[in-house]
Amino acid sequence: MRVRIEGGAPAPEGLVEAVLAYEAALAADDLTALADAFERGPDAVRGDRNGLLAGHDRITGFRSRRGGAGTREVAELRVHLAGDDAAHVTTVNVPSGGGRGLVTQLWRRGDDGAWRIAAAHVTAPAPALDARVWRVAGTPLVAGASDGPLAGETVAVKDLFAIAGQRIGVGVRAFLAEAAVEEASAPAVQALLDAGADVVGLAQTDQFAYSIAGLNPDYGTPPNPAVPGAIPGGSSSGPAAAVALGQASIGLGSDTAGSIRVPASYMGLWGLRPTHGAVSLEGVWPLAPRYDTAGWLTRDGETMRRVAAVGLAGVDPVPVSGTLLAAPAVMMSCGAGVRYAFDAALGALAAAGTRVVPVEVPALDDLLAAFRVTQQAEAWRSDGAWVEAHPGVLAPDVQERFDLARDVTAEQEEHALADAGLLAARLDLELGDGVLLVPAAASAAPRLDASEAELEARRRATLSITAIAGLTGRPALSVPLLDTPDGPVGLCLVGPRGADLALVDAGLAIAAALRNPGETSLGHTV
Repeated sequence: MRVRIEGGAPAPEGLVEAVLAYEAALAADDLTALADAFERGPDAVRGDRNGLLAGHDRITGFRSRRGGAGTREVAELRVHLAGDDAAHVTTVNVPSGGGRGLVTQLWRRGDDGAWRIAAAHVTAPAPALDARVWRVAGTPLVAGASDGPLAGETVAVKDLFAIAGQRIGVGVRAFLAEAAVEEASAPAVQALLDAGADVVGLAQTDQFAYSIAGLNPDYGTPPNPAVPGAIPGGSSSGPAAAVALGQASIGLGSDTAGSIRVPASYMGLWGLRPTHGAVSLEGVWPLAPRYDTAGWLTRDGETMRRVAAVGLAGVDPVPVSGTLLAAPAVMMSCGAGVRYAFDAALGALAAAGTRVVPVEVPALDDLLAAFRVTQQAEAWRSDGAWVEAHPGVLAPDVQERFDLARDVTAEQEEHALADAGLLAARLDLELGDGVLLVPAAASAAPRLDASEAELEARRRATLSITAIAGLTGRPALSVPLLDTPDGPVGLCLVGPRGADLALVDAGLAIAAALRNPGETSLGHTV
């Protein structure tokens, strides 16, 4: 290792040793030592290609589910002194996997005599493929038609969809190893190709799509560029991250219990769960066919409108009445930041001349209970045999869900199905042909270091909201319109069955009204 102190002065006592100790802690994934290496308080910062983390808590929190940085050797270390107790340090490192990395840091000596990092920027070697986001990709993987309404667009396909010549991996390495090569692409994929879009590749999913967190022990957690240090949301985590990162313009995903709406909400994207049955699920690995849908993620509403028009071609469109609805009871499951942002949005809509009518919905606990039991029974029928034949393969939280699914009796499912039918009928009666406004998720994206208990609590709260569309088969559109102190949250529009395109138009109108107050009147456009 070459060490150079600019100006020829000696290195301050303990500085080089502190830098090398930090490198050793990275290699060992020593979370305690890494936490101690940064200055305490809200002013420390760390940036990389995934974004900026501000504050000691955020910096230490993102490491908990990341894993170690891997073995690397420091090839060069340069120090620019900035007084007696501060120095700008640049290191060039050589990862064991190849390439060159660059780290720049501002180190300061504290009152206790210890050197700690005040600011850091990490430039890692550019990966040929970010395995957290993509399982396989090309330039493109599959080229679309030479012309069409989606010409020039690029697609990240969730790893549940068949692509000719590829295998379906469902987010599980052991499953992928046994999977056969697909002979034909799923119709939902082919429709985008025929419209001129190129498929970049197959993007990651939570294991068997049985999660809304976005965590995957086999491939890692995709980054959330909207909230660095937070989870991306799942199970369409890979396509959502690819779109948010600008690596694709369209994400093709599935939504059973919120798997499009939640990552869209967490990452500030548009996400559409279409009317149940409106988009073919042929060639798509199932989780719970009673609730499974195929839909899309985009960065803007205009692209969503074009994608939906292609994906829903041949489906007779249904209009919406123009009545906007809100269910006050839904807000009880949401965090304070979401409630405040949602109320602010309703206030802005009122200022734009649009009335939002309150409605009553069934108790959220009842919605969640009926949905979960029926979903569990279907999930076990879909995947239970494989799960039982491969013990120890799945993440503990996903395995626990399958364990609960295995134990659902026929009698329990029968009662839950009856409850689900009654609840859906009541929702249909209350909502009619109006558009219900709800938060797409009960909170902004939880941090990577959130406890399992916190993740499960937020999961339950969010599923109690997403179950409204699930039980009724209605389309639901998440629009990135709610801002909270912890990150973006989607404003979700739930419309009548078949009103998917009208719902996107309503979303565009509401977005215009909220972003340009005083200039846009919704009138009857929704």
